[in-house]
Formats: sequence, C-alpha cells, structure tokens
Amino acid sequence: MGTGTRDSSPMTAALDDLVRLLDLEPIEVNIFRGRSPDERQQRVFGGQVAGQALVAAARTVSGDRAVHSLHAYFLRPGDASVPILYEVDRIRDGRSFTTRRVVAIQHGQAIFNLQASFHVHEEGLDHQTPMPDVPRPESLPDFQQRMEPYKDAIGEWFLRPRPIDTRYVEGDPMARRRKKGNTQRVWLRADGHLPDDPVLHACIVTYASDMTLLDTTVLPHGIGWADESVQMASLDHAMWFHRPFRADHWLLYDQVAPSSSGSRGLAAGSIFTEEGKLVVSVMQEGLIRATR
Repeated sequence: MGTGTRDSSPMTAALDDLVRLLDLEPIEVNIFRGRSPDERQQRVFGGQVAGQALVAAARTVSGDRAVHSLHAYFLRPGDASVPILYEVDRIRDGRSFTTRRVVAIQHGQAIFNLQASFHVHEEGLDHQTPMPDVPRPESLPDFQQRMEPYKDAIGEWFLRPRPIDTRYVEGDPMARRRKKGNTQRVWLRADGHLPDDPVLHACIVTYASDMTLLDTTVLPHGIGWADESVQMASLDHAMWFHRPFRADHWLLYDQVAPSSSGSRGLAAGSIFTEEGKLVVSVMQEGLIRATR
C-alpha cells in the first residue's frame, strides 16, 4: 500500500529540528557532542539520548554495515540545559560484525550507555510473525484532534509542532484511563520526507520507539500516562532491526505489556511497515512506582 504524495513533501520545521538534533558535533576522535531542544523540559527525553548515541556509534562504522541490535541503560536523568558528550569505544571490527559501546556523559557522570552491533548484509532464512489487522492511519485522529478535549489543561504543549505523527488505534492512554487492557497499537511516521540515509531512519525510529512503549505497562491497571499516582521512567531499552524501512512512511507499533512487578513494568513492541513486514522488535523495562 502506498502512502500518497505526502511522503514526497519536504520536512516540516519540527522534523528538520529533529534531524539537526541527531547531527552530532565531532569533538575529537570517538567523541561527539549533542544538544537538547530549548523546551524548558525537566530532563532529556530518553529517545533523544538513545538516538544520539546510535548516531555516535554509527559515525565510527563503515557504511557497508547496518545496525542490527542495540542494548541500552538509562542511568541518570539528563540535564536538558547543557550539552551531552558521547564517548565511543570501538570494541570490535570483525569480518561480518562491528560492535560499539557508547557512554553519554554530563557533569562528569555517565547518564546513559549503549552497546550496538552492526552487520554486513547477508542472505538467509526468512520468516516473521504476521502484522495484526488494524484500521488505516488516515482513518484515525492525529495529535491535535486526539488532544482537543485536553488542550486547556495542557496549555502551550498542545500547539507545539511535533516531528513524529502518531495515530493511536485503540485510543491513547488518557482516553483509556480506567479501561484495562494489555495492548497498545500506534501508527507513526516522521512528519515529512527524509533523506535516503538508512542510519538516519534507524536513529529516528530509535527516537520514536521510546515515545509510547512504557505507557503500555500501566494500561493493565487502568492508569493513564499523565496520572499523578504513578512515577514512570525508562530503565533499559533494547532493539533488533530485521529489515530495511523508511521512518517517513507509516509504521505500525504493536505493543504489549507482559509483566509488571516490583515497581517495574516490561513492555514489548513489534514495528511493521504498511505492507506488513516486521522491521524492528523492541523491549523496554521501566520504573512504574506508585506514589500514593
């Protein structure tokens, strides 16, 4: 299924800002500097630091190797008011695989670490789980339509341009509050046309993969993501990249919450193209601590 003429439209200002956010400044061999958007946020968004860390790793890898997996830990909240330094450790360069470790540093302390593996293209056995049958994204409300009932409560945040267009299949966690469920399905894509750089597409999906996944862990308890009765924070994040994709084409993010215990919730996600190809698998554990 095609996505129409909109896929060839230029990047929106918000998407252009995200692409610039991921374009790290080289400081020294294996050292890069990233910034945060000027949004007066309390802490750095986890998807941002994960995406920037993947950019740093990829900058040290030859272009014939694509990322096939990453494993990361969120160690400390990031300070959005100061730059982030990314130090890359070139662990191994093999004939088929390349491994990198990246540490993100602020105020002299590690706030995040990531290990990523890159693989030359090979042919082999091929199978996948099927994509669920869901409504088309064009039939679902966008952010402005979805959040219209809450615009007075959320204020300026409602009008802020967004680089990722997200469309919830079953309704967002605010609408599903007190309606218990175990799954969450979201169509997403970059809001505009991106350059033909597979690394950029992988980094933008890494950024977007952290936007909704942890919310899934509270749905079985009838809790919305903005509920003040629970404290939520990402603890670790893992991704496996199976097949090529474009982040500026619609992708279905099929999410499920297998478990919550000990103030931690585990969520799993499968990302499919419109044509039904499984392109990325995601796992995340997060803090879901009850505050009252």
